[in-house]
Amino acid sequence: MSSANGLRQVGYFDCPGGGQIVVAGTTAFIGHMRAPAGTSIVDIADPAHPKLVARLEMPPGTHSHKVRVHDGLMLVNRERNGADKNAPPEDFRGGLGIYDVTTPANPREIARWETDGMGVHRFDFDGRHAYISPTVAGYRGNIVMILDLGDPSQPREVGRWWMPGQWTEGGEEPSWQGTAHRCHHPLRQGDRLYVSYWHGGFVILDIADMAKPVLVSSFDWSPPFACPTHTTLPLPFPLHGRRVMLVADEDVARVAPGPPACLWVVDITDERHPMPFASFQVDGLDDGTPQPEFTACHQPSEKVTGTVIPAAWFAHGLRLIDIVDPRRPREIGHFLPEIPEGSQRVQSNDVTTDDRGLFYLLDRLRGLTILERC
Repeated sequence: MSSANGLRQVGYFDCPGGGQIVVAGTTAFIGHMRAPAGTSIVDIADPAHPKLVARLEMPPGTHSHKVRVHDGLMLVNRERNGADKNAPPEDFRGGLGIYDVTTPANPREIARWETDGMGVHRFDFDGRHAYISPTVAGYRGNIVMILDLGDPSQPREVGRWWMPGQWTEGGEEPSWQGTAHRCHHPLRQGDRLYVSYWHGGFVILDIADMAKPVLVSSFDWSPPFACPTHTTLPLPFPLHGRRVMLVADEDVARVAPGPPACLWVVDITDERHPMPFASFQVDGLDDGTPQPEFTACHQPSEKVTGTVIPAAWFAHGLRLIDIVDPRRPREIGHFLPEIPEGSQRVQSNDVTTDDRGLFYLLDRLRGLTILERC
């Protein structure tokens, strides 16, 4: 059953389920979870009536569920989709697709950057450099890599970092099973890269010299907490004299029975010694009752404009979390959409905002809901 507090629906765009949405001006870019849908480009000048203007497709067994746009340049990931039983084409290579979208209705491919294995999962992009999570021959699991796109037709690697134990070809031996410790999502702020590392927690890297990223610190709370670390989001402003980072665990791939994933508040004033000091969970979820995967925390909006943080909370829709008092994060609004057609429950996967103050809530199974505060 849908519900709302402090938010109301402005518009809806019916589309295949998505992994990420970004907004540039009056255009929304949606990366989809499953082929053949790859990337949808949507005109949102009238948010009550969004219009599809272009769509890119992907071959079976793959997906392109992440997207970034900066100054008319669009990057999308290209990855084998482990959840798709179809086999990818024999000649498929994962990596990044690089497009000119100065005319959103006519995206033009400029280049592809290719890698071995699964491909690229998540990434950040500042208009010049891409901070990516590729699989690379000789390494176990995804690593950190920096690409220079000064010439987008000729992307080139300028630096890489990996957690000790990943470089198996170099003789390193991991202390974990499979790919439990792997780069999931790098985010840049200044000369630091904040990187979630799945069941390896998170790392902070000094990238003042991009050719030689240097570990500043790391922190891992899995175990004892059962869920993997999904996103490490440093705030662009201090709170009460502190430098603060929000860390979202993802409510999947639990290593043991335990509470559903939450959003952590971490003090990084002394970045060599990160200190978790608060957390947020939707009321009633952490009551000791076993919960299925995709129930709780997934992803905060990476566009931070103040102390109210929109967060996609899987089966519990959009939650607005006020961190003005970072020791006591509290919910000040929410929106739980109707269950999408063909689904058994809501699966809110990503959220972003635009300069008009609108919220764009993307479901991983179907549909985009456009909202405003009321």
